Amino acid sequence: MEYLPILVLILSFVSLLAIGTPVAWSIAISSLLTMLISIPSVAAFTTVSQRMATGLDSFALLAIPFFILSGELMNKGGIAHRLISFAKTLVGALPGGLALINVISAMLMGAIAGSAMASASAMGSILGPEMEKDGYDKEFGAAVNITSATTGLIIPPSNVLIVFSLASGGASIAALFLAGYIPGILTGIFLMIVASIWAKKKKYPVGKRSSLKSVFRTFVDAVPSLFLLVLVIGGIVAGIFTATEASAIAVLYSMLLGFFYREISLEKLPQILLDASATTAIVMLLIGASMSMSWVLSFEHIPQEISSGLLGLTDNKIMILLLINIILLVVGIFMDITPAVLIFTPIFLPVVTKLGLDPVHFGIVMILNLCIGLCTPPVGSVLFVGVGVAKTTIEKVVRPLLPLFLAMIVALFLVTYFPQLSLWLPSLFNL
Repeated sequence: MEYLPILVLILSFVSLLAIGTPVAWSIAISSLLTMLISIPSVAAFTTVSQRMATGLDSFALLAIPFFILSGELMNKGGIAHRLISFAKTLVGALPGGLALINVISAMLMGAIAGSAMASASAMGSILGPEMEKDGYDKEFGAAVNITSATTGLIIPPSNVLIVFSLASGGASIAALFLAGYIPGILTGIFLMIVASIWAKKKKYPVGKRSSLKSVFRTFVDAVPSLFLLVLVIGGIVAGIFTATEASAIAVLYSMLLGFFYREISLEKLPQILLDASATTAIVMLLIGASMSMSWVLSFEHIPQEISSGLLGLTDNKIMILLLINIILLVVGIFMDITPAVLIFTPIFLPVVTKLGLDPVHFGIVMILNLCIGLCTPPVGSVLFVGVGVAKTTIEKVVRPLLPLFLAMIVALFLVTYFPQLSLWLPSLFNL
């Protein structure tokens, strides 16, 4: 095995990130520099550009722009207000009620919109001022918002689960979607427990208990929004349509719902389409660049070498999974979730499949792990959105973030070592 290409890849990528180069360009340039070590320059330029283009040539990836547009329509269509009202009637009277409302609303909003950043932005702008007015620390509110926003990447429909399906070589999207429910809800429950303990310790105010009539009224108001989950997931699991077709149906339903709620008008549509296009362009550039790096890694036989190295260290499943989780936790600090999934799935999936792990289970473990990275600097996109919306600083948010991080890590290790938490629902539907 030649170590020079690996050295060039790692050093160039880290150096480019360190000087502030966008992640997508850091990945593409470091891939190109690595190829220049191994093959002639013209061939290197051609190969990297071809791999970036062909990496996007996938029918499954069509679902991503549609789900992004659906998320934008949901975000602008008054969905968040209705979900928050429903969550408030459920847990508003418990210790740290507003924090718990944030977690439940983020789980519902993230699942419906499929975007952690959309969830963090919506929940932070609506609940943040309300929490501050009721005497909650601004930093605690931001920390709860940041961590809970990531649960929507596990609870389907999720763009990242589609990306993992592509990177794994065809893991069932329907199975991945079903597998995400219990781990996502479990993570949310742990975040709620920590938030409640913190709120009780700080003696934050408790809201009034809601009547059954209020619970029913807010539930009925939220039903049209929640029905999107039934429509999309139910249709995929029942085999009525594919994930890509489901994403297009989600766009149509979200648009009709926005008009029904009178939160979206024809005048607002161009801006919504522009925002969705900008987000799609960023995500697709990341995917294209990551596919080129994934090919470079394969060309240099790096996945095979890492696989052999890990299995050479130990054949103990518990230790291998622990090592992989630690590596991914470190990777998540420096790399966004989409490129990390595309680059590291081909590296670690062969290792875990040799140990007898189900690819669907590993996909949930990997994404749950990398969600933690979205809440950590220097590349934590959800962290920056949450801090920006709350108008505070990362330094001030770190202290209340730490126990919430711990809750996410506990959930991660439970999901890692108890595969049925991920696989029970897919097995129930013979997936």
